Amino acid sequence: MTPFGQRMRELRAQKGVTQKEMAQALGVSAAYLSALEHGRRTAPNWALVQKIVGYFNIIWDEAEELQRLAEASHPRVVVDTTGLSANATLVANRLSATIGQLSEADLLQMLHVMGGTDGKPR
Repeated sequence: MTPFGQRMRELRAQKGVTQKEMAQALGVSAAYLSALEHGRRTAPNWALVQKIVGYFNIIWDEAEELQRLAEASHPRVVVDTTGLSANATLVANRLSATIGQLSEADLLQMLHVMGGTDGKPR
């Protein structure tokens, strides 16, 4: 699941709507919406995020947060370490190989080190 997918699921639960109902209102398929929530599709484009903002009647600050989450929710990330140190390449490769084994506590600690002290992607 991506940060965007998790937030979208929370918003749906708060509003009490199904994926099918939301998909119909947004003009997308329920299968696409499910894949988006579960991180099996790439992050949504700006236009779809705006439709979601309108659907949930989200206020400005929350809308910006949702857009930021969408931008940080690419399920397949490429890290270009060209021109960086050998350690940077080692960290990127090791993270790629082991991210599925890290606990939520480990991930939050890493986010803290990278500047995301609130646990939210930057």
